Order: sequence, then structure tokens, then C-alpha cells
Amino acid sequence: MTITVGILYPGHAAEDDYPAFEQRLKNDDAPPPVQLPVTITTIGVDEHTPEALLETGSHHRLAEGTARMLAQHRVDSVMWACTSGSFVYGWEGAHEQARKLAEEAGLPASSTSLAFARAVEALGVRKLAVAASYPDELAGHFREFLRAGGSEVVNFAAHGVFTAEAVGRMGAEEIIAMLRAVDVPEAEAMLVPDTAMHSLGWVEEFESALGKPVLTANQVTVWEGMRIAGAECPQLPGLGRLLSGIRHSAARSG
Repeated sequence: MTITVGILYPGHAAEDDYPAFEQRLKNDDAPPPVQLPVTITTIGVDEHTPEALLETGSHHRLAEGTARMLAQHRVDSVMWACTSGSFVYGWEGAHEQARKLAEEAGLPASSTSLAFARAVEALGVRKLAVAASYPDELAGHFREFLRAGGSEVVNFAAHGVFTAEAVGRMGAEEIIAMLRAVDVPEAEAMLVPDTAMHSLGWVEEFESALGKPVLTANQVTVWEGMRIAGAECPQLPGLGRLLSGIRHSAARSG
């Protein structure tokens, strides 16, 4: 059975990550386990600042994108594929944002920030390292979001990239160097927020380089979209430990 996860994606940076991954899943013998139609939402300005991201994640922008998505696609769940445009609202605010989106769509809905929190729980890890592409001020909101969810952030680095468009140009080697720079032995997993970063083709390469689970924004977005659509233990090739089916200890959360 194919699950269709509707991706609400802000502006243009790495939105091609999703159709490229979907294409890699296709073969002549069976339908793909997941389809990932992308609808672009409006963003205001492309700036990694709290003010810009509060506007990017505003309900009127998500509602407008949802209406266009549902007019074009039949989907099983809706994902707001923007880490910063969800965590910038805080722990309670991100949950409220997803609740309103689900109400608007009439379908299960979530966001990339909530996906990170639930993926950490599913892997059974607590001590995290975070390699954030954002400037310090915005990145700090993600650290507080994780702490509010009960995680311990043992090392954290913000890399000061000011726009999503610039993040979208980062290659695998540059990202691996960024991950290695923040990795520490006590970290049980590495988190890499920002859906503007291409990652769906490189997750296993990242995990091989670090020797531990790596959670990227686009990866957890796909996992969460499948999970809320009813997949008890989402499994997909090439997306690392999270989607391998090896270790998923947590009960489903809302």
C-alpha cells in the first residue's frame, strides 16, 4: 500500500529532495511505499530570523497552501516541512500550529519540529548533538524546543547561514564536515535541522561518517508523515536508522 504524504514546503531551496527520493523508490515490480507531492507555500522574505519565520509559519500562509494542495492531490497526511517555521513558535505553539493545520486539512498533520521530537523518542535516545545551519538567534529557539521536549543537548553549533537558498547549495562533504565539528562521544544521535538542506540522498553517508544515528529535517518529515498516516513503523531504504525498522521503542504520540 502506498501512503501519500502531502509536503507543504516554504519557498524554494531543497524542495527537489522529495521528488528525487520518490523517484529512487520506484521500480517496475511494486508501487512505491510513499508518494511525496510538494506544494510551495509563500514565505514573505527568505531570512533566517525569528521575525521572518514567524510570518513564514503563519496560519494564513499554511491554510492557503493546504487549499492548493488538496485541490491538486489526494493525500493521507499533511506535513509542514519547515523546522524553523515551527520551532520558532515554541513547544506549545508548534503543537497548536499542527492542530490548526490538521483542522484546516481535515487530515492528520504535523511539522518537521514535532517530527524531530518524536523521532528522538522513537530511537530511544536522549543525549543529542545539534548541527544547525541557522544564525545563533534562530538556532537557540531549536535548542530550547528540544529541551522543552525532554532531550539533553550535549553539544550545539550554529553555522550562521542567513538564507534558505544558501543552505540549499550545501553539498554532502560540507555537511559532513559540519557534523563532525559538533559531534562528541556522549551524543547518542546527531540532529541536523533545516528542510532547506538537501539530505535524503545522503543520510546513510552521514551515519557512516559519524557511526551513530543522524536525523535530518527532510528525513524526519517523511517518517512523521508516514507515521501519522497510519504506518506503525515506517521503513524506507536509504534513510538511515530511523527508517530501518531496527529500533523503534516509543509508543505513538499524537
